[in-house]
Amino acid sequence: MGTWHDYLKAEGTPPEWPYPVKFGEEKEIETDVLVLGGGIAGCWAAITAARNGAKVTILEKADVRRSGQGGPGCDHWCNVPGNPHSRVDPDEWAIQEMEDLGKFSNGIGIQIQCREDFDTLLEMEQMGGKIRDTDDEFVGVEGRYEDTKFMISPRYSAKAGYGTHDDWRKPGFNPPETRNNVVLRIWGSGFKPILKRECKKLGVQILDRVMATSLLNENGKQGNRVVGATGLNVRTGEFVIVKAKAVIMSTGGGSRALWVADMEHGGYDSTNSSRNNSSDNIYMAWRAGAKLTMMEGSAALRFGTGLKHKWYTGGADASYENVSLVDANNKVVPAPTQGWADGGAMFSNNAAVRADIKERIESGELQLPLYGDFAGMKPEEANATWNLMLTEESTTKVMVQTMTEAGFDYTKDQIMNYTYMELQPNEQYRTIRGGGLLVDWDLKSSLDGLYAAGGSTFSAEDHSYCAATGRYAGRKAADYAKGVEAGAVCRKQIDAEKERVLAPAKRSSGIEWKELHFGLNRVMQYYVGGYQTEHLYDLALEEIKRIEENAVTELYALDPHKLMRCIEDLNMIEHAKIKIQAMKERRFSSPALGVQRLDYPEVDAEEMQKYLLIYEEDGETKFERIPIRFWGNMKEEYEKHNPDYAGVYKPEN
Repeated sequence: MGTWHDYLKAEGTPPEWPYPVKFGEEKEIETDVLVLGGGIAGCWAAITAARNGAKVTILEKADVRRSGQGGPGCDHWCNVPGNPHSRVDPDEWAIQEMEDLGKFSNGIGIQIQCREDFDTLLEMEQMGGKIRDTDDEFVGVEGRYEDTKFMISPRYSAKAGYGTHDDWRKPGFNPPETRNNVVLRIWGSGFKPILKRECKKLGVQILDRVMATSLLNENGKQGNRVVGATGLNVRTGEFVIVKAKAVIMSTGGGSRALWVADMEHGGYDSTNSSRNNSSDNIYMAWRAGAKLTMMEGSAALRFGTGLKHKWYTGGADASYENVSLVDANNKVVPAPTQGWADGGAMFSNNAAVRADIKERIESGELQLPLYGDFAGMKPEEANATWNLMLTEESTTKVMVQTMTEAGFDYTKDQIMNYTYMELQPNEQYRTIRGGGLLVDWDLKSSLDGLYAAGGSTFSAEDHSYCAATGRYAGRKAADYAKGVEAGAVCRKQIDAEKERVLAPAKRSSGIEWKELHFGLNRVMQYYVGGYQTEHLYDLALEEIKRIEENAVTELYALDPHKLMRCIEDLNMIEHAKIKIQAMKERRFSSPALGVQRLDYPEVDAEEMQKYLLIYEEDGETKFERIPIRFWGNMKEEYEKHNPDYAGVYKPEN
């Protein structure tokens, strides 16, 4: 395959757009349950809704087979205390995990994950997913159980979370008989194609390459029940209208795209965040009148910005279990290894350890570069880390393939660690922290007919969280759909959305999506970066208004794919405005929220006990506050809302 330059030299003109262009044309669909986003959460939602008797449709702007952050794979199935080797009670573990994640975690989603995660995994096995070492590839690896063939990960083996245990340096720490055993190693690179296959088997209507653009309210009134959604075919430009009794939002979260968009140099694509994770859920929920929370949260992006290395590809990044760090002279660095010896603690998640190593480097005690020392591991453990964990994880499968083809031998070679080579973080490069839809114990949003799962919920967690909450939302939405009639959509609302979506395609020149995106990034970096004040927030809103007046009106797209990127830009602009309004409302500083206000430097203890809700009502921004831990007793509430939960799906049913 040659380059674009080679093609143009040979042909003289660019290639024709390969799909029929249908700007202005419409396609209308009716369904029971509409799933927006076909990632991990969306697929599980669709499968479970279909198994519960619903007619189901998925809109996915990529291809469901590999879409979403978990599309390429997964190596850990976390927070699965229901597995047969677990030494903790699922309900007690849910509390531990919730507390470790801090004041603003999502106890509802975590409880669902801890109670239903193992059932979800067993259903994946039913569909053909590999979750055990049935081929005996890893006999002798610590944590492998011969009777079940399950492989326990050292992650969370001493306590919840990635941080170090207080006793991690003591001799004999974390003996086998006391380990929690709540994380399983799995073969997740095959999961996503299996999920798509199961969707098709169940008759789910899959609309690949269709981007959801808006929710439809009953009679077109903001705040009313959600009765469908609109979409854009990103290959043909056809406008799609879907009428539904229930809608599940599972398009992922916002993303670091508000601050970073350096695609050519890596940018946010060099982390595990999908490029398609671009504030779609925030925009759609906001315009429909749903309540959002945690919108003020952000954090410094410690990796994956600009020309920095792709996260997971440096020795001691995530998934490098039992891999010691050594310096340039092969001296062992005093850092946790994500292994049994330290309870699976992650080097990158311990500021004190990072600071200690930095001092040792500056004093000359340790010599750069540092390396992940595969060659110093037990052969069977190195085999498991390289050929299972890194081979199955979404962002490292291609790394393993590329390095192996280049001659890398994990039994002899080392992988460089970049922590002290890239001198991070840069506080102006940030990522969202926890923003999403407020949900209740049915994973229903504040609007009737609208549910959320996975990264679209507030304070969402990892791959298995998305799977478990998607599965849960699917059955709740299906139950709801059985008891309601289809609601009335409003043609005026549809026409207004169609006009908004197609506007850039009606122009033939002006500003392209990348330029607009970069402009928004600069605003967020300069005025909503590491330091924040009311004046800086006002400047940010002023600059965004200028972008809307002078750039959005010139935004153009020559093909449906670029039109998709334009719509993403517009969604991110709205997301940025919502985030800034929420930040302005929080007049205090909070490490937990990533808010460092120079004009309000103190922590407000009373405010720290409340979630801030933000939503739009009749075009006006509204705020509410509710207590943290508003969900009550997690075990009792879960059981109250799931009295008929049947456990693992039985295909014969």
